[in-house]
Amino acid sequence: MQVRGKNVVVTGGANGIGKALADQFRRAGATVCIIDRAGLEEDDPHQVLCDVSDEPSLQLAIAEVRKRIGPVDIYVSNAGVLSDQPDGAASASNEDWARCWSINVMAHVFAARALLPEIAARGGGHFVIVASAAGLLNQIGDAAYSATKHAAVSFAESLAITHGPDGLGVSVVCPQYVATSLIGLTAEEAKSRDTLLTAEDVAQVILQAVEQDQFMILPHQQVSKYARSRAQDHDAWIEGMKRLRKQALDSFGDARPERFYRLL
Repeated sequence: MQVRGKNVVVTGGANGIGKALADQFRRAGATVCIIDRAGLEEDDPHQVLCDVSDEPSLQLAIAEVRKRIGPVDIYVSNAGVLSDQPDGAASASNEDWARCWSINVMAHVFAARALLPEIAARGGGHFVIVASAAGLLNQIGDAAYSATKHAAVSFAESLAITHGPDGLGVSVVCPQYVATSLIGLTAEEAKSRDTLLTAEDVAQVILQAVEQDQFMILPHQQVSKYARSRAQDHDAWIEGMKRLRKQALDSFGDARPERFYRLL
C-alpha cells in the first residue's frame, strides 16, 4: 500500500518505535494520528489520549481519529510492555501477566474489531502489529512477554488468512533488540553494535515493507536464521538457549532481557 496521502494511526506513538514510525509516515506524505496513554500534547489535533488495553476507550479513540483525519487507511498497533519477572519463568505477578496479555495481545484484537467492518466496506486497508522476535523465538528472562508476543504473531496470521480476501493487508513486525526507553537504551548505544538497532532504523524498514505489502517484517535479518534453526531442531535450539542463559548469568549475574544484545 502506498503511504502518501493515506491516513495512519500509530499506537504507543509518543516515544520509541511508535514515535519514529509516526515521523517516518509523515515524511512519506501520510496524515498521522498518534494514540497513547501518556506523553501527548493536549492541544495537538493529531494526538489522542487512550489506554489501548481498554476496549471501550479504544473504540472512542478510533471514532475520534475518524472525526479528525477521516477513515483509517493504515493502523499500526505498536503499544507493548515487558513484565517484571523477578525469578523463574512463572514468577511474574498475575497483574503483570494480565497487563502483558491486555496490551500485547488484546489491544490488537480490540482495534481489529473496531476497524475491520470499515475496511471490508471500503475494500482496502492495512493493519500492522508490532510484535517481537520473542514471538518467533523466546525472550529469556520474560516469559509473559514471550508468550504474549507469540500470541500476537498468531493473531496477525489469522487476520491475514481470514481477511486478506476483504482487501486487508497485514504485517507483523518482529524486531530483536532496539535501543528504546523500554529496555533503558539510547540511540547512541546502538552505534557500536550490529545487534542493536535504533527506533529510526526499525521505522524505515517497516514503512518500506508496508508499501510492499509484506507480511513478516524482520528488521534484524538474523532472526530468520534463528527461526529456521528452531524449526529444524527444536531440542537443539532449547539447548542453545540454555547455554545463552548461562552465559548471561556468568557475565552479568542475572538474565535480564535488556542485557542480552551484548551476547549476540
